[in-house]
Amino acid sequence: MSIKNVIGFWGYPHPDLIEKHKKLYPQAQWVDFDIDYGASKQDILPESYCTIIKNIINNAFHYKDTLLIILAPIGKDKCDSGWFAYEILKDMGFNIVSSIFEENTYKREVKISTSNIPLRKKVELITKDIYEPQTIKIEQCKAKFGFWGVPPNDLSILELFPNETHLYGWTRCVEAKSPADIELEMYIDKDVPTVFYSQSFCSKAQMAKYLADKYNGLYIDIDDNVTNSTKAKIEAFLRLR
Repeated sequence: MSIKNVIGFWGYPHPDLIEKHKKLYPQAQWVDFDIDYGASKQDILPESYCTIIKNIINNAFHYKDTLLIILAPIGKDKCDSGWFAYEILKDMGFNIVSSIFEENTYKREVKISTSNIPLRKKVELITKDIYEPQTIKIEQCKAKFGFWGVPPNDLSILELFPNETHLYGWTRCVEAKSPADIELEMYIDKDVPTVFYSQSFCSKAQMAKYLADKYNGLYIDIDDNVTNSTKAKIEAFLRLR
């Protein structure tokens, strides 16, 4: 018999909901369903659809036997697709609770996004900070480049950037504890050469393309894993700028 010890979540569940379930299940393992762990693919969503949402569905089924509950953001702090995923999983019998985290009352200063640690590590620390506060000592740095967007499905793309790369977009909003702050999400240091990233089939592509044009940055969208041609575009942008 499987032991139920997993709290699954995606996006940034409301902090009050996180604290409630940390107290209810102090020994639980928290699993970010946005991340691709290699779970078996479920034939539920269209083939041409956001890979992150596919990860959510795949992970829910992969961890089904050990799940205590799923915390599911469904508002502007995530996206409509997150709301639809919640409704699908609820309809399929999962123990799942919705969450809307749109207020900015928890807002805090960003430090990881502007630090000199490797870009991939920045993203990993920020996403882990959602449920486990990070207290490591970090040094700030002046930005040589910027990366705007959500945490990519293929995190290896972040390894192309130097440590002096600042994070912008929704990932920065997550560190600030304000995932629905549109003004912060659109904020860019305009003199910093920035790559504007969107997951394919994501509505944030609209904003990514607009901001890339406005600030003379590089717009890229990736479906699943980064291709060599996309890597070459990024490397050329970093080298020439």
